[in-house]
Amino acid sequence: MQKRIAILGSTGSIGTQALEVIGAHPGLFRPVVLTAQNNAELLIRQALEFRPDAVAIGQKEHYGMVKERLSGKGIEVFAGMDDINRIAAWPGADMVLVALVGFAGLQPVMNAIAAGHDVALANKESLVVAGQLVMSRAAEKNVGIIPVDSEHSAIFQCLVGENPSNIEKIILTASGGPFFGKSRHFLRQVTRHDALKHPRWEMGQKITIDSATLMNKGLEVIEARWLFDVTPGQIEVVVHPQSVMHSFVRFKDGSIKAQMGLPDMRLPIQYALSYPERIFSDFRRFNFLDFPELTFHSPDRDIFRNLALAFDALQNGGNSPCVLNAANEIAVEAFLKDKIGFLKMPEIIEQCLEKIRFIADPALDDLIETDRLARELASRLIDGIAVK
Repeated sequence: MQKRIAILGSTGSIGTQALEVIGAHPGLFRPVVLTAQNNAELLIRQALEFRPDAVAIGQKEHYGMVKERLSGKGIEVFAGMDDINRIAAWPGADMVLVALVGFAGLQPVMNAIAAGHDVALANKESLVVAGQLVMSRAAEKNVGIIPVDSEHSAIFQCLVGENPSNIEKIILTASGGPFFGKSRHFLRQVTRHDALKHPRWEMGQKITIDSATLMNKGLEVIEARWLFDVTPGQIEVVVHPQSVMHSFVRFKDGSIKAQMGLPDMRLPIQYALSYPERIFSDFRRFNFLDFPELTFHSPDRDIFRNLALAFDALQNGGNSPCVLNAANEIAVEAFLKDKIGFLKMPEIIEQCLEKIRFIADPALDDLIETDRLARELASRLIDGIAVK
């Protein structure tokens, strides 16, 4: 039988690649829901090609155009973030691929879980912000959370058939981004155009900047803590510029498992959609002879402060990761708009972590309020920099 997939964020990097995977296996998968925030034209083209049951466009001003262009096609059309949140619980779905960016992914993840849908998770922020809530709800509903990030997919694959209690260490690999080995003096001069030139991966703008600052790896550290139920001390990060060993697990007997492959996000996407089965792909195969040297380095947490801030936020717990994520989203947006420099991003985040009230055991409403306050504070701090 076909697995029915709801794709939240179908016009982004992950969403478009997911539809590529689905298009290659029409007998196995059918997209029943597609959503986009702003790219109405692409959403319409996707809907006409794949004929889902429903689509939703986040920007309500596009609703009329989407509705008109899909008229008579048997596709329901919704608009606005509230509708995207609700459509995550679409009754005709077997799995929900959450490929939304940032805090906006949290409520759809919770709604998909509440509806009993398995979640293919490409939105790490939902676990960064509310990992304990998400994983406890998933356990209550007996819902699977299958990671789509290449590193977490690698760990997930390494743990198939293993007793999680045998994990000694999870080792996340980082490409190092475009500025690996650079000095603070160099980083003061970089522009958004420099930071968007990732050496290995094709990704959206926000995640590409996060990769350049190593915040992406910091968020993945927090995500891994909840996905795999390990302590902060059991998570390590190493820089691996070739990006072919996607992550490792070391077990208590000292043995190590690693998952390898060329840097192609379609592979972890396909694995998540087809899990627990593996299915054929025509993706380019890895050849060891093409990589005579694989190298590994310690990340420099002094120069790339965001990684240190993420570890600190995870260690502090409570609403600290929520503050970290919200401040980072605002700082990255400001950097992309040339309002602040590259090294100002961790400064903004650190000030927010210091000034926002700490809540040790936050409920969902506390996290929503923390997110709002951190965004407001980060915006004020950025405006102060702009004035200067």
